[in-house]
Amino acid sequence: MKTKKVATLGLSIALAMIMSYIEVLVPLSFAVPGIKMGLANIVIIFVLYKLGTKEAILVSLIRVILVSLLFSNAMAMAYSIAGAVLSLGVMWLLKKTDKFSVVGVSIAGGVMHNVGQIIMAIILLGTEQIALYLPVLIITGTVTGVVIGIVASIVINRFKNVRIG
Repeated sequence: MKTKKVATLGLSIALAMIMSYIEVLVPLSFAVPGIKMGLANIVIIFVLYKLGTKEAILVSLIRVILVSLLFSNAMAMAYSIAGAVLSLGVMWLLKKTDKFSVVGVSIAGGVMHNVGQIIMAIILLGTEQIALYLPVLIITGTVTGVVIGIVASIVINRFKNVRIG
């Protein structure tokens, strides 16, 4: 792997971790537990579009593991990994079709992250009642997905002529 790419991946992981830490400092979960903006997804989407799928998976999983170790616990890590895997899988599929904008991919990622976390909660807590949160989480995932997608699109366009890998 080229030095420039390794440096970019390292910076991407660090930036995604900083974005996650900002979310810890500014919680949005006043109405429904667990609601977050998904600021780190700006970085993940950027990496997905500029470097590729493998790199986005690497940055996403390392971020989830490190942020969980530093700021939360193993249970939160399980939820985050479930959300990240489902979200990134869907974003990759939609990007691959070339039929969705960055904003569309981001919205799907935001919604699927919430769906992944609900699925993990059902498995870990042994109750399907937690799925009652899903309508609210789909709405918040859509709204935050739009915001994150717009910002990610701007960042990607700013780096359009910059060769990173």
